[in-house]
Amino acid sequence: MDGIASILVVDDNPKYLKDALPMYGYEITVAEDGIEALKTLSEEKNHFDLILLDVMMPNMDGWDTLKAIRKNEKTKYIPVIMITAVSEDQKVVSGLKIGADDYIVKPFILPNLLARIEAVLRRSKWQSEMSLKQEKKINKDVNIDALTPKEKEVLSLVAKGASNQEIADIMCVQDVTIKTHLNSIFKKLKVSNRTQAVLLAMEINLIN
Repeated sequence: MDGIASILVVDDNPKYLKDALPMYGYEITVAEDGIEALKTLSEEKNHFDLILLDVMMPNMDGWDTLKAIRKNEKTKYIPVIMITAVSEDQKVVSGLKIGADDYIVKPFILPNLLARIEAVLRRSKWQSEMSLKQEKKINKDVNIDALTPKEKEVLSLVAKGASNQEIADIMCVQDVTIKTHLNSIFKKLKVSNRTQAVLLAMEINLIN
């Protein structure tokens, strides 16, 4: 991976990882429980490429910390590798469902952890690059001027959470007319649903 990856180690006994990982080119920040981790993540100056998150910790355990990370807009896409002494499949599966990207069971050997870190970072970088390419492609392909004033008005009301019937009442038209407008909007913006249409319109500053 290009550059120095910044890793947040969340562990109440972090000495081994704190000492070992910098030797392999990683920049390490330590938080000794979930509460400290969330505080560290909330600071504007901090940016992390990966979080190594121990499960068993005081004050706030790894599962609750992971849930909080995934609920926060700033942190929800940061890759997380869970470090656990619990090897039951059910708990591992639960962690993956909550949003863990990978897990490793203690005791582990360092080469195994390093391989997982590299794999997760590589996958994260690939996903970011693909998202950027897709965004550029979408923005390039979309013809903003193709939407009529009525369609822009419908899209603006959709963005405010209005239903088809509510939009129809506001615009003094039939519900079927709104459906027709939406189908035309989807086609012109090259999306398949209301959410995608609104997100794309916001990205290209079509609506505020």
